[in-house]
Amino acid sequence: MGSERIHVCHLIHDLGPGGAEQLLVEFAGAAPRAGIRTTVISLMGIDGARNAGRLRDAGAGVLSVGLGTRWDPRAFRRTLRIVRDVRPDVLQTHLKHADTVGSWVAGRLGIPMISTLHRIEVGGTAVDRLKQRVGGRARVGAAARTVAVSEAQRRWYLDAFDADPARVVTVHNGIRRPETVTGGGRTAARDELGVGSDELVATMLGVMRPGKGHAELLAAARLIPPSWRLRIVMAGDGDLAGRISEEVRRDPALAGRVLLPGWCEDVDRLLGASDVLVHPTLNDAFPTAVIHGLAAGLPVVASAVGGVPELVDAEVGILVPPGNPAALAGALIELLGDPQKRAAMGRAARDRFDREYTASAWVGRLGAVYREVLAG
Repeated sequence: MGSERIHVCHLIHDLGPGGAEQLLVEFAGAAPRAGIRTTVISLMGIDGARNAGRLRDAGAGVLSVGLGTRWDPRAFRRTLRIVRDVRPDVLQTHLKHADTVGSWVAGRLGIPMISTLHRIEVGGTAVDRLKQRVGGRARVGAAARTVAVSEAQRRWYLDAFDADPARVVTVHNGIRRPETVTGGGRTAARDELGVGSDELVATMLGVMRPGKGHAELLAAARLIPPSWRLRIVMAGDGDLAGRISEEVRRDPALAGRVLLPGWCEDVDRLLGASDVLVHPTLNDAFPTAVIHGLAAGLPVVASAVGGVPELVDAEVGILVPPGNPAALAGALIELLGDPQKRAAMGRAARDRFDREYTASAWVGRLGAVYREVLAG
């Protein structure tokens, strides 16, 4: 392909909230400068889907297979017709539902398939494990390259599936550079949250679902004495939103400390009002939320799991054991009590983001993978 424009068609299960879906928005925004045209196909319907409009605003074509469930067998023929009409150079699949359908479609159309992993999948029900095997078998058989988003994920994948190591590559994700939040903007954002000028804010970003560490952060909040002027913001929604809201409402130790603003469209503004990014996940391949924290120049407190240690070290934050509220509370207190340390870590965090995790750098790395596959 040389320097010619590449048309990449991304296939994903849906365009609702989630890290993989948001990353497609980041990709679409940076792709034109890298000589890449973007089309995104959702297996599920896109009416009301949060990221469908954002993708269009970023310049991507957005189409839907129109399914009501991810495992509808009609997905194969319907997707085949759509991809045949789109005529991409590369079909890139995201998550096991799209891997399963995409492998069949790519084989019949003679289009190279690249699969991006987004999760480290361990445990789960018997049905979950069956779906993982189905998706894994399709991916191993069809993908010219499988993209792991961290070295930890690549190791897990090669241990879990009989894949050719030469066809599994690590490409760290990236996001666009955030808008600068000025002093006045920070004050206004904190006023909207109801946060006082003398209070410190630790913010967690993420879909409210099991395994993300919301329960652990609530437990840690109970361990931090009221004398510490700390507010904890849990931004997001999801299956656990109602349960979390009720727990906060019923517990006086949490009701005065934990804020639940719901889904946040303006992450830059929220993090501009924050002092620490906290990510207490129990399992994560390479969390976009942490990249947002680095980009905002925030010190990070995060669980030492999956690919998180590839993002966070002692220069930019504090790693704690997963599922350990006492360690989480201790790390927050350490940073809250040391403004100089917070400032130094924040500067190092932004420097690291600028060097390694911008969207343009990430899409450039993926562009090299596309061209290598097409040349082969």
